[in-house]
Amino acid sequence: TDRNMTLKSLMFCAGGCAGMSVDLTLFPLDTIKTRLQSQQGFYKAGGFRGIYAGVPSAAVGSFPNAAAFFVTYECTKSLLSTGGALAAPHMAPVTHMLAASLGEIVACLIRVPTEVVKQRAQASPSCSTYHILLSTLREEVNSKQNTFFKEKSIPFSLVQFPLWEYLKTLWSWRQGHTLYSWQAAVCGAFAGAVAAFVTTPLDVAKTRIMLAKAGSTTASGNIPLVLYDVWKSRGLKGLFAGSIPRMTFISVGGFIFLGAYDKVRHILL
Repeated sequence: TDRNMTLKSLMFCAGGCAGMSVDLTLFPLDTIKTRLQSQQGFYKAGGFRGIYAGVPSAAVGSFPNAAAFFVTYECTKSLLSTGGALAAPHMAPVTHMLAASLGEIVACLIRVPTEVVKQRAQASPSCSTYHILLSTLREEVNSKQNTFFKEKSIPFSLVQFPLWEYLKTLWSWRQGHTLYSWQAAVCGAFAGAVAAFVTTPLDVAKTRIMLAKAGSTTASGNIPLVLYDVWKSRGLKGLFAGSIPRMTFISVGGFIFLGAYDKVRHILL
């Protein structure tokens, strides 16, 4: 119906605006995290130089990526909550997990190509984003390997979104009315920080895979193997490398992203 199409368009705009605001605001922290996780080490990967390297890729991908996620997330959540076994209140976390997983799968089609180029630019600040894009396309075509679909962000959303929804429901119930946007933002910050810490080892593996040369063992995308290699060479510290900037980035990002999404959605709807 026309109403459903309008709602989807509004959610698309709300999600896209939220994604752009957080990605561009917190880009320097993301660069530091990528360089801390890089196999060549923080200073060899660029240190504090060229902190905005790779920003064109992030700017191009952030709006459609966030928009695609939220349209899928909200539509799936609405669909699963209207009837059947998942409509029961105690099944809400399962509904949010399924909706978040499907949202990530759709968003990854946009996010992963831009993320590969962005992280390679962050770890090689002397090269331009355009040069890295051409180089990456050439490598992937020649090696018949598709690193564009190696990101493993579903576990993160499985933690963040059910926790965000639960905190919002709990806070709303305690105060007796719907949350203000700043309260939804606080819930988003806390949920993001918890999810960020728990999934840091997977993020380390993702960074190693995306920065790897096509054809190498790491580039094959075997996450357990990459994690074992990190554990062997750098121990627990290596598995949680970049966890502080990652938690800071995602916590502040969760505040801006989910708060902005909630605010824009309320304004538009």
